[in-house]
Amino acid sequence: MRLLRHYTELPDPLRGGSIALGNFDGVHLGHQEVIRAAGALADMHNVPLGVMTFEPHPRRYFQPDLPPFTLTPFRLKTHLIAELGTDFLYVQAFDKALSRGSAEWFVEEVLVAGLGVSHVVVGQDYAFGHKRGGNVTLLQAMAQDLGFGVTAVAPVKDEGGMIYSSTRVRDCLSKGELAEARAILGHPWEIEGRVEHGDKRGRTIGFPTANIRLGPYQHPLTGVYAITAGVDEGIVTHFRPGVANFGKRPTFDKQDHLLEVHLFDTNEDLYGKHLRVRFHHFLRPERTFDGLESLKTQIAEDAAQAKRLMANGPD
Repeated sequence: MRLLRHYTELPDPLRGGSIALGNFDGVHLGHQEVIRAAGALADMHNVPLGVMTFEPHPRRYFQPDLPPFTLTPFRLKTHLIAELGTDFLYVQAFDKALSRGSAEWFVEEVLVAGLGVSHVVVGQDYAFGHKRGGNVTLLQAMAQDLGFGVTAVAPVKDEGGMIYSSTRVRDCLSKGELAEARAILGHPWEIEGRVEHGDKRGRTIGFPTANIRLGPYQHPLTGVYAITAGVDEGIVTHFRPGVANFGKRPTFDKQDHLLEVHLFDTNEDLYGKHLRVRFHHFLRPERTFDGLESLKTQIAEDAAQAKRLMANGPD
C-alpha cells in the first residue's frame, strides 16, 4: 500500500480510483464496510482502491484540550487499512487552510483535480468542508456535474440493532469491556507507542516492563490486562503474550498515566522501539499495595491468570 500526503502529487497510475472517505478512527466494522464497498467498485471497474483520511482528527484540531479520545494511532491505522487490500492511503493534513475550505472547494480541488476520483464511498452521515457545510446530498449533486459516482453506505448494525461506532468502542474501553469492544472493532483494541526508560523497578522484582505513554490516545480503564505485544513490523508483527498495567502506580505515589508491559519469557531490549500492544482480557482494577513483596506476589498471580486465559489463544 502506498502512503501519500499531498493530493497534488498523486502518481498517474493511482488516479481515477474508487476512494473511501472518512476519519476511520478504530477502523471498526462500520468503517470496514465503507472501505470494502469502495473495494468492490474498484474491482468492478478495474481501478485503484484508495482511502482518504485526516490527521489530526478534526475534533482534536478544533478542541485541542479535549481529554484523550483517539482510538488508533496513525501507524496502526495504516496497518489496519492495508489489511483490507487498499492500494493507497492518502492522509490529508487537517489544518487551518483545510478547515476554512468550502465543501465545494474540497470536491473540486481535492477529489476531482487532485485525486481524479472515479467513485467516492462514504457513510450516510458524512459531512465535510468549512463548518461541515457539505453532506451526501451535496456530494451527489456535484458528482453528477463533475463526472464521478457516489455511494453512501448505510450504518452497519450488530445483532441487537446497535450501530457500530467509535463512540461505543470508547465507552467499552472505559469500562474494561474488551470483548464488547472487539465485537465492534472486528479486531482486538490495540495501542502503539515508543518504549521509554522508566524507574526500572520492575527488574528488581523479576517483572521488567516496557513503558509507553499513551499521550492523546484513548485511555482504557485503569488496571491490569492480559495482552499480546510485539515490535512494530507492519502486518507481520510477531505478537507474544504478556500482562500489562495501565494507571498511575499509586503504590509509588505517581500521578501520570503509564502503560507498563511485561512480556512472558523474553529478555529482549525494547527501549526506543515502537511496541504494538493488543488488549485481550481485563484482570482487575489498579490498587495500592503496602510494599514491594505484596506487589510482587500480586503481579505473579496476574501473570498466572493471564497465561491461563490465553492458553488456547489470546481471545
